[in-house]
Amino acid sequence: MPKTKRKPTTDAVGILHRRYYAGKPERLAALEQARANDDVARKIAALRTGAGFSQRQLAKLVGTTASVICRLEDADYEGHSLAMLHRIAAALNRRVEIRFVQTDKQLQSA
Repeated sequence: MPKTKRKPTTDAVGILHRRYYAGKPERLAALEQARANDDVARKIAALRTGAGFSQRQLAKLVGTTASVICRLEDADYEGHSLAMLHRIAAALNRRVEIRFVQTDKQLQSA
């Protein structure tokens, strides 16, 4: 039996999206939450390193432990509190801003 030639995969992300997320609002919502957690974690780490602080040094300025800072910089952490973000921002001479942005049309039906 001759083998049929398949079209090569050119858009792996698109294939994964269709397979695991398309038409599944609960998965899309979880994906958006994971992206938000990752964004907060990356911003905290970038601000800390940009200021030249170790996790231990930032923790001391904030009044917490290095393990808390480590946890906050973990993309999988879901417990970011606004109060803690304000404390970190103050220690780094920053302020926290909150924006409400339009969601994707796919998430609005969820």
